[in-house]
Amino acid sequence: MVKNMTPEEVLNSVVEGINIGDLDSLMTLYETEACFATQSGQLANTPESVGQSLQGFIDLKGKLDLKVKRVLQTSDLALVITEWSFSGTGSDGNPVNMSAKSADVLRQQSDGTWKFVIDNPWGTD
Repeated sequence: MVKNMTPEEVLNSVVEGINIGDLDSLMTLYETEACFATQSGQLANTPESVGQSLQGFIDLKGKLDLKVKRVLQTSDLALVITEWSFSGTGSDGNPVNMSAKSADVLRQQSDGTWKFVIDNPWGTD
């Protein structure tokens, strides 16, 4: 994946990582202490549980589409609002279709890249 120099590029890298099934690349987009809001309303707050949450999307072998709607940035923090949709196939073979608006918080790292602090794909409703 390309070096993520803007918050928007991080979100584009998430789309790429989910769509090609590259969990290792996805995990580089998260700070060690980042959290991921699951669909059940729980927080995955360890690298292992964040990885499991992302793997859940990958396992659906589908296509993620995402559009960045707004970025609010100050200093080294950014709130990124997106709209996304996902179409895949469940383990039972049935179609899975999801969509939501997300609210994500990213922090700029010392090397200029941005990483997730909070990934809330279910976040604006």
